[in-house]
Amino acid sequence: MPHDGQDIALTEAQTTVLPDLLELTGAAVAPAEKILEIAVAKLKDRFTIDGRISGAALEADQTAAHGLAWLATYVESLRQMQKWAERLNEDGKFGEVEKLIHQIAFGEYLWQIYGGIPMNQGEIVRLQDLGLSQEDQSVLMDNAVMTLTQTANTLAARTRLVELMQERSAEITVGATGLDEELEMIREQFRRYTVDRVLPDAHEWHLKDELIPMEIIEELAEMGVFGLTIPEEFGGLGLSKASMCVVSEELSRGYIGVGSLGTRSEIAAELVIAGGTQEQKEKWLPGLASGEILPTAVFTEPNTGSDLGALRTKAVKDENGDWIINGNKTWITHAARTHVMTVLARTIPDTDNYKGLSMFLAEKTPGTDEQPWQDPGISGGEIEVLGYRGMKEYTVNFDDFKVKGENLLGQEEGKGFKQLMETFESARIQTAARAIGVAQSALDVGMQYAEDRKQFGKSLIAFPRVSSKLAMMAVEIMIARQLTYFSAWEKDHGQRCDVEAGMAKLLGARVAWAAADNALQIHGGNGFALEYAVSRILCDARILNIFEGAGEIQAQVIARRLLG
Repeated sequence: MPHDGQDIALTEAQTTVLPDLLELTGAAVAPAEKILEIAVAKLKDRFTIDGRISGAALEADQTAAHGLAWLATYVESLRQMQKWAERLNEDGKFGEVEKLIHQIAFGEYLWQIYGGIPMNQGEIVRLQDLGLSQEDQSVLMDNAVMTLTQTANTLAARTRLVELMQERSAEITVGATGLDEELEMIREQFRRYTVDRVLPDAHEWHLKDELIPMEIIEELAEMGVFGLTIPEEFGGLGLSKASMCVVSEELSRGYIGVGSLGTRSEIAAELVIAGGTQEQKEKWLPGLASGEILPTAVFTEPNTGSDLGALRTKAVKDENGDWIINGNKTWITHAARTHVMTVLARTIPDTDNYKGLSMFLAEKTPGTDEQPWQDPGISGGEIEVLGYRGMKEYTVNFDDFKVKGENLLGQEEGKGFKQLMETFESARIQTAARAIGVAQSALDVGMQYAEDRKQFGKSLIAFPRVSSKLAMMAVEIMIARQLTYFSAWEKDHGQRCDVEAGMAKLLGARVAWAAADNALQIHGGNGFALEYAVSRILCDARILNIFEGAGEIQAQVIARRLLG
């Protein structure tokens, strides 16, 4: 980064952990925030037409709009990393590992803000794309920013971090997470379960494309996974969204399919809690909490994708007050052996937007592999997929499928999309946590292979470009964690967090893919062999940037909210 000629006194040969680190990183947050403020103002001017932010203008310049979302995600990441570091410092837990993670994070993300943020492998957004001039960017010519970009993320720092990771390999996470003791006890419990009951069989389930055994689902139900955040009055544990994050993270670290079993229950329970009548809450929530009722989400259609307002599946009320559903759905996860479908369908004729949609709690009979569909009026087929197996994906066809009148959610027509929107925050927080788990699994197998594999007379981990990959995995996992935990904290405290949850999901998905890709690279040719777990992890990581809101949709939503 250009600077005023001031010599950077510290070199990697002299130090790894920077002196006065917290003061430096704290001072660097404000310039990053200022850059974001300038970018928002520039793009408001660019996208405002007739006094309003123009959707068409945003769409025409998605690079700038989505780049703004990524810039905001980086700035929020730095804020949350600073808060994490300060909390640990106050508690006397800000040790060498945490300091190295913190300084590498700041050094790398500040450099990327200045030089270009990767939205994916082939799209780099730069400040000039957001309309910032060189003069605008001079905000980053701050002494703290320059010191961090020049001296924080060095080879020496990354090498030292990996040395410490090797020394502390028995620890569950690389660095203290900053969560309280109760949540860390939950983490330990689910890590033990995953090691004992998931990891030994996960790769075989994937290779054989098998459903996760019901025995595992029953054990998770006994552990309270499906009722974690459901209020105690309805049979749940009444725990925080943060607990959901920890459980999802550790289960997904073993196998994303297992970590995702709770997602459908989370979505269904949120729908009923936020939009259901008292009778519906009493009927459905206890069964969802206990795992006796397994739900599936039935929203997406073959030709609509993320454009839910264009859904064509219709529901018409019959003379008995029941509903008759006709239409086609796709990408329905765990559809065959579930008991209830949360179905989004159009009930108001002559509408072609969100306002005509209603949500149903459509009961069905659980099926088997051989006979997935047991009820009249419903059929479908399995979609073969690269990864994210274990629950299977299906197309679902409704042909005069009957739903009881009492199962219209909230007993209100036309509220379906609004009801679904109320679940997005929790679903995206949980997806971000799943992404962290997948990234952590990539780090686990990458690190183990790098230690065990010998080349040219030494372990792979001794080669700087191998150890640097591992170091950056650990750093970005912690960044994604802190962003995810922050959004969960906001949700737990009743604050709107659609932007923060979206940022956590956006970043988490990219971190998981990068970690999986780098872990496979460390494996070399063996990583391309199906027998190695990293091949599964790579396939599982790829879906994270697509479901629960594709990265492009996620960035668009964040940008619209930032611009007001």
